Amino acid sequence: MTFEYRRMRSPVGELTLVASDLGLAAVLWEDDRPGRVVLPGIVERPDHPVLLEADRQICEYFAGKRTAFMLPLDFRGTPFQKQVWTALLAIPFGQTRSYGDIAREIGRPTASRAVGAANGRNPISIIAPCHRVIGTHGALTGFAGGIEAKRYLLTLENGGYVNQTACRQAELFA
Repeated sequence: MTFEYRRMRSPVGELTLVASDLGLAAVLWEDDRPGRVVLPGIVERPDHPVLLEADRQICEYFAGKRTAFMLPLDFRGTPFQKQVWTALLAIPFGQTRSYGDIAREIGRPTASRAVGAANGRNPISIIAPCHRVIGTHGALTGFAGGIEAKRYLLTLENGGYVNQTACRQAELFA
C-alpha cells in the first residue's frame, strides 16, 4: 500500500497530511520525532481528495468554524493503540481527559502509562485530539507538536486565538 502526502501551513507550523486509499493516516508535525509514525512508501500527491478535504477541515478548525472532523481515518497501530486512539475521538471539543480517564474508558483502569505511550504515538494529531489528554492534576504533558502547540490548540478550543486568515484554503498551497 502506498501513502500519499501534502503539506499545509497552519498557526502551529507546517503540517504534513498523509492518506492511504482507506483514509487519513497521519497528521505529522514540522519537527516530529523520526520514527514516531512509520508509514512506508510515502509519495507526494497534493491533489489527493482525502488530503484536500483534511486540509479544508483543519483550516476551518483553526478559523473557529469547525468543532468536529468528518473524515475517513486509517489508523495504523496495535489493537491497544487503536483502542486508545478511538477513545480520543470521543473527547468533546473544548474538554480534556486524563490518561487515567482514558484507561478507565477503555476498560483498562491500571493502564494509564500504556495509554500515555499510545497517546504519544497517535498518528492523526488534531483530528484524533490527543492534545485534549492532560496530566491528572491538569498539567500539560508531552505532545508530538510540542507543549506550546498543545497549549495553542486547547486555548483555541476554549475561544482564544481564532483568526479567520490563520490558515488559507488548500487550493492556495497546491
